[in-house]
Amino acid sequence: MPSKRMAMYDAAMRLKLVQAGEPVLRRPAQALAIKEIASREITRLIEDMRETLEDAPGVGLAAPQVGVPIQLAIIEDRPEYSKDIPAEQLAERERVPVRFHVIINPVLQPLAKSQVDFFEGCLSLDGFTAVVPRYRKVRVTCLDETGAQRRIDASGWYARILQHEIDHLNGTLYIDRMHSRTFCSIDNYTRHWKHESVKSVLRELKAPPKLKSR
Repeated sequence: MPSKRMAMYDAAMRLKLVQAGEPVLRRPAQALAIKEIASREITRLIEDMRETLEDAPGVGLAAPQVGVPIQLAIIEDRPEYSKDIPAEQLAERERVPVRFHVIINPVLQPLAKSQVDFFEGCLSLDGFTAVVPRYRKVRVTCLDETGAQRRIDASGWYARILQHEIDHLNGTLYIDRMHSRTFCSIDNYTRHWKHESVKSVLRELKAPPKLKSR
């Protein structure tokens, strides 16, 4: 496959998660051709990304987050990741386990106008979180790791993960969509907001009224 697209990827090295501020996170990633998807380099990249995601741990990882500017992301929400979350919160978030899969060259279509607000984090904004509105239902058309066409209809937390990862492929971070006054460190989230409903957080942190000019 063309070396340009993989110039930042050395299969002999462990993948490093890049953090906000790296240009690769702010540039639209390049689509992959079918023949590229079948290459040894892409197969190895997917394997290494999966290992990186497990080590983090996280529920999704886009290639730009490891410095590779291509339209590829992996997703897996394991049952053990949500085992300590109260049942009522899981129900509210519509969060269920999602098996490992790969999305390539994805196109996202909202299936409902309504959006829902929840705290969201990112492996490329390590140590921070914020409330982010996302569509509750989406449809994603993409290719899988074999180059086969795939259509995914998702709702709830799975839909949120898909939107988050596809944003990465378009050079967008959750801080571009967040309710900015909710942005905080994970430590402060745990200390102040973890046991509060998102509605109460938004109410308490709402922007003060603007001063009237004379």
